[in-house]
Amino acid sequence: MPVFHAHIPKGRYSREQKIAIGNALNRSLVVALDIPHGDRFIVLSEHGDDELFIDPTFMGMERSAGAMIITVLVGAHRPASDKQALMAEICRQLKDAAGISPDDIFIALVPVPNENFSFGRGIAQLADKPPQW
Repeated sequence: MPVFHAHIPKGRYSREQKIAIGNALNRSLVVALDIPHGDRFIVLSEHGDDELFIDPTFMGMERSAGAMIITVLVGAHRPASDKQALMAEICRQLKDAAGISPDDIFIALVPVPNENFSFGRGIAQLADKPPQW
């Protein structure tokens, strides 16, 4: 059920790298949260240098021109330990799959109650059910 939206610099990543980024984000869910592999909802948006502004050194980072912002809609039922594991796994997977430095990965997790997700047909499939994963 998590939904990724990665905001990346325009023209910085090749088609193959973008596919690798999408695959890495999906793998991070499988590894860190035991989410089913098919629970794959990922958007990559490219932004020009007049649309994406990321400070190169804030919080002691050494960000490159490839820095990105990733927002993740994640079930509000997740404890802090799951969220920390997911953030760490996102960085591991992106480094392994696409050579992206962890300093270049800004992550914002947005908790969403399960009843606010619809996988299609306008039905809240997870409403009034205990979390499945």
